[in-house]
Amino acid sequence: MSKVKTFAQVWRAVQKDRKAGKKIVATNGCFDILHVGHVQNLENAKKLGDVLVVGVNSDASVRKNKGPLRPIIPVKDRAALLAALRCVDYVFIFSEKTPFAWIQKLKPDVHVKAEDTKKHPDFKAQKEAIKKTGGKFMLVPLVPGRSTTKIIETVVARYSKQKTK
Repeated sequence: MSKVKTFAQVWRAVQKDRKAGKKIVATNGCFDILHVGHVQNLENAKKLGDVLVVGVNSDASVRKNKGPLRPIIPVKDRAALLAALRCVDYVFIFSEKTPFAWIQKLKPDVHVKAEDTKKHPDFKAQKEAIKKTGGKFMLVPLVPGRSTTKIIETVVARYSKQKTK
């Protein structure tokens, strides 16, 4: 059975899990070029509850958030990579720019983001959206020097140098 589902399927599964007394943890992101920082954040998120739900931004949503050159990896591949991680229980794709709408429907006990979310213009709104559902908003530490942007910059720099030789 695939861990990649529609939001409606995830919502139904979470209702069953909640009735069984399980604590629901959610997170979201682009997860474009999955790296060790993503994996550690997801593993840390899973430690905060019993069921980890991951919302993945659609390709169009990533372009709205990151610009026209992103994503590098198509959403179906990003979702499949996340689903392959042992710590992840459910993955779904969402097309909105922000996760607010699905957070209000899912009502996770905890919503987890990386520390750098503090710099995001929607940070306060994210905290409020989760608070309104009765859940907790938690930040997990970043893995220093690990980011998709840095990976892309490294690849571009290395291949640019190679072409000029």
